[in-house]
Amino acid sequence: MENTEKLNTLFDAVTEELLVKIKSGEAKPADLAVAVKFLKDNNISCVPTDSNSFGELIKNMPFMEEDKQKFNSFQKN
Repeated sequence: MENTEKLNTLFDAVTEELLVKIKSGEAKPADLAVAVKFLKDNNISCVPTDSNSFGELIKNMPFMEEDKQKFNSFQKN
């Protein structure tokens, strides 16, 4: 097995393990922090929209009303 294939296998294994923990509801805060760091380290980002779960999360966070208005104005652009 060449190095690139080994790295791909490792990447897939880490991804799958994180997904299993998160989807099962067994993920602890540390697991979620690892998932966030894993995404960030791999330059994976998401723009919140009305049609994705990140947008739904933002809408339900206890932000101050003026912060929600800033988010809504961002969505219209």
